[in-house]
Amino acid sequence: MQSSDVGARERGKIWQRKPSPAAADGVIVNITHSVVGYHSKTIRFLHVAFDAAEETFLAGDHQGTIYLFDLSRNSFKLVQRTGQACTALAFNLRRATEYLVALADYSVKCFDTETKELVSWMRGHESTVSSISVHGSGRYAITTSSDAAQLWDLDTFQRKRKLNVHLSVGIQKVYFLPLSNTIISCFKDDSIFAWESDTLHCKYQLPVPEDESRITYRAFAVTRDGRALIAGGKSNFLHLWCLNARQLQRIIQMPPKVRTVRHLEFLPDSFDGGSSQVIGVLSQDGIMRFINIHTCKLLFDIGSLDNGINTVAISPNGHYIAAVLEDGSLSIYSVKALSQDLNKPPPPLVKVVTDNEKSKDSKNGVSGLKMRVMSGRVARPLRGKSTGKKIGTRVLKSPGSNMEDKENVLPAGLNKKRLQALLKEFGEYPEKYRMFIWRSLLQLPENHAAFSSLTDKGTHAGYLGIHEKYPIKSRKLLRILQRVLSAMAHWSVIFSEVSYLPLLAFPFVKLFQNNQLIGFEVVATVIINWCQNWFEYFPNPPINILSVVENILAHHDKELLQHLVKYNITSQLYAWPLMETLFSEVLTREEWLKLFDNVFSNHPSFLLVAIAAYLICSRTPLLQSNIKEDLEHFFHHRNNLDLSAVIKEAYHLMDTTPEDIHPKRMLDDFVPLTKGQYPIFNKYPKFVADYQTKERERIWHEELEYLKERQLTHGLHAESVKRQAENAAWYRQQQLLQEAEEQRRKILLEEEQKLVEQRVRLAATKRELKVKELQVLDAAHRRFLKHQQEQQKSELRRLDDEIDRKVVLRSRETAALIQDIDVRNMELEMQKKIFEQQLAKEQAAVTRGVKGHLDINWIKADVEEQKFKRLLEMDQVPDVEDYENTEGDPAKNDQLSANVSWQTQMLNKQRMYNLDQEKCQAELAQLASENREREIRLLQAMEEVEGKRWNEVVERHVELKASQREKAAADTLRPLLLDERSRALERGDDLYKNVFESLRDASTKCPTKQRRDPLHGSGEQIPGSLCLNNVSLDSSVQLSLDRGRSDLESKERELLTGVRELRQKLTTRARQRYSTNSSLTDGVTSIHY
Repeated sequence: MQSSDVGARERGKIWQRKPSPAAADGVIVNITHSVVGYHSKTIRFLHVAFDAAEETFLAGDHQGTIYLFDLSRNSFKLVQRTGQACTALAFNLRRATEYLVALADYSVKCFDTETKELVSWMRGHESTVSSISVHGSGRYAITTSSDAAQLWDLDTFQRKRKLNVHLSVGIQKVYFLPLSNTIISCFKDDSIFAWESDTLHCKYQLPVPEDESRITYRAFAVTRDGRALIAGGKSNFLHLWCLNARQLQRIIQMPPKVRTVRHLEFLPDSFDGGSSQVIGVLSQDGIMRFINIHTCKLLFDIGSLDNGINTVAISPNGHYIAAVLEDGSLSIYSVKALSQDLNKPPPPLVKVVTDNEKSKDSKNGVSGLKMRVMSGRVARPLRGKSTGKKIGTRVLKSPGSNMEDKENVLPAGLNKKRLQALLKEFGEYPEKYRMFIWRSLLQLPENHAAFSSLTDKGTHAGYLGIHEKYPIKSRKLLRILQRVLSAMAHWSVIFSEVSYLPLLAFPFVKLFQNNQLIGFEVVATVIINWCQNWFEYFPNPPINILSVVENILAHHDKELLQHLVKYNITSQLYAWPLMETLFSEVLTREEWLKLFDNVFSNHPSFLLVAIAAYLICSRTPLLQSNIKEDLEHFFHHRNNLDLSAVIKEAYHLMDTTPEDIHPKRMLDDFVPLTKGQYPIFNKYPKFVADYQTKERERIWHEELEYLKERQLTHGLHAESVKRQAENAAWYRQQQLLQEAEEQRRKILLEEEQKLVEQRVRLAATKRELKVKELQVLDAAHRRFLKHQQEQQKSELRRLDDEIDRKVVLRSRETAALIQDIDVRNMELEMQKKIFEQQLAKEQAAVTRGVKGHLDINWIKADVEEQKFKRLLEMDQVPDVEDYENTEGDPAKNDQLSANVSWQTQMLNKQRMYNLDQEKCQAELAQLASENREREIRLLQAMEEVEGKRWNEVVERHVELKASQREKAAADTLRPLLLDERSRALERGDDLYKNVFESLRDASTKCPTKQRRDPLHGSGEQIPGSLCLNNVSLDSSVQLSLDRGRSDLESKERELLTGVRELRQKLTTRARQRYSTNSSLTDGVTSIHY
């Protein structure tokens, strides 16, 4: 068998030379992963998984390192370092270079073997993923943990479905059935369901076995064609199910050594069509047995009791088996080598019949002289006439030869004589086979049931506190030691009293810690055979055995014995420490194993002889030691001593020691443990053990009573102390309460004082805040007033600018009007001169006419005067024509002068009126937009008043005309006078209308360039009109005109007075409005209303 260590290499060869596996074990190579450094250690492999297409497999260790092994190319390479222990592996994905690995953090990752990159990371499990099953197409995968199973789509790496179960039920395994779309789910209650992978509908359920045949399934396997399922659990029975018939087909019983089935795996065959016939069963002892499920014949097995198998994977072609062993190594087995004996050709069917005589002659001629040497005496054949005669031989055997042969024959085909010869030649057994040889030499019965009955009794009371006396670093090893010692104590009472039993049993327990049964039976066998007569003087050391060692030492090295006696070193000091520890204190592990290879291969007396040999080989340092403490230290610690010399000396002492002092005389031969039940061990003073038991019980009872009394005393003392403490605590509490009350009063006073001060500060703060708030409000108010003042100032500035602008505009308009007035004055002067010329011409004409009729007028003057007086009384309007006729030229001159003066006066008044109007317009320019409506209403009222007055004048004029017509009709003698009077009246009416129109135009501020002063006339002469300078009026006409003029002047003065008062009121209100914003609003409101 070859060994390979991957070490720190990332790639390399698996084996260095062509493998040639032996048929015995079939191991091709054993692979380990060790780390060399300050702390060298071996990294354990945990899981393996084969590829379906090639002879390659993945292996992951507990540090998360994943290796890819290719058996066909004899190579390996490191493909990933995950940093966490892997719990499951799966190959056979759709992409051949990808694989799945489940890690200790409950996640599943997909990696690529070529690029070494992470393809996907799948999460969702809340416990360790125990298995991964991939569908035949490589598209889907099922990951299983104890509480859930999840179906994944490997194209998108998304979870499709999740199966949750109750914790009390639990999932054992969920996997795809080969060559179908069926999912098999196995639960801890032995129920098995089949589901459709596409729809996840339940197809069927296998019937749960009856109570007597239930085995608590823990392992499952399915054939490659998916027709059969086999299940095993906590028994040596296997259930073979037919999935097509959905019923239990067969129950297979494994050998009695199999108590629990840990793993099941079918061994594929290229010629079975997928219906596998061979199943591999991995049991609790770490051995995997391959059997035929039809013939129930055991074909071969792999693994060993010393280094069992943890998990197994078989290649799809059935050529290789990859097994992870208990020591963490990885072994590759060849199925061809393991099944070599099974594949031998059958014996030939044709047999040849040979001649008997010829064969006899040939045999006599060739082998007749040969003899087989056997034990005992042999009667040699006679020579001479022996041709053609049969030679007979007889072997004479000694009577005890059969017994010796039986003693030398050991289980598993070993022979004790051959083992002793091998041991003498090499000095020790091979490390790999040592445990197997020991088990054969000691002939261990492996009584599982008996050992289970002992361990089921629990931990013995004598070893409950073993951890206090023997503090072992490994808790696992301590538990195993406690369990083995408890089983020894339950087997025999004496072992619960033996104080040195843990020292004696510890090396064997540590050596067989993976198999407690073997460790227990080895210790029991050693006590029965090599510890004979040790307990006769219990609880004292075995003086009789120690005297045997002393006798041997006295015979072979008297000087050494005398030296030890001289310094008061008895056998209890130099021999007993070696005996009670079985040399484990003075030897290393390798030396101890080498020594016990010889102890177990010889008579039980060899152990005592070895003690004497150890002393004799150590005589030089012992003879040089003169201090008792140094000598005692020598037998409790390791020393520089050649163990091979000790063993050689022990064999010499075995051969040269006289019979009378030889330990064989006192010790019996080796006797193995009985099979089925362990023998009764009572080779000890029972009364001493019973006495010690009774004494222990008595002491225990006394101790209990003492403990009770002490507990009661402690209770009373504790009660009194408690009461004293309670009283002291009460007084202390009262004192503390008083102090606390006073302190709290002080605190309350201080707090009240602080509260008052805080309130004062708070009030001051409030006042400050209020003052600040008022200041802020005042500042805001001032800022607002300032803002208003600035706005008002800006508004006043704007109004002043507007007033200035309008004043300038009005001054310009006034200047233009003055220029127009100057032009008009010039025109009036021109018209006046024209009128004066016309008046002069007319006056001359009138004068000539009046002189011709002067005489006639004088006569009629009186009559006309009377008539005129009557006319005045009737009409209150003088007759202009009669007056002209009566007065003549003087009256006409007076009239002309009066007209001229009247015209001048009217012009002056008109000029003053225009000036006043301009002043009013300048004052009202600022408020023109506000009082325009009121002025319009005022003008409308004026128009109405003037209209009424005008209507009165018109009516009077009509009446005057009517009276004139009547007078004309009555007095035909005076037509000219009446005509002139009517014309004069019409002229008066026109003058009044022109004056009213001029007043109205001035009030509405709409003067036109076409309007001219009515007193100065217009540019165009109205037909039928007459200029005042050209009209001569009589006194009556002059009186009527003066009366109308006086009325107009009085009304004009009244109107101007009202306008002035109105303008004063508006100016006053405007000034008040400009003082404040509110007064301005009130002023505007009063103007509108």
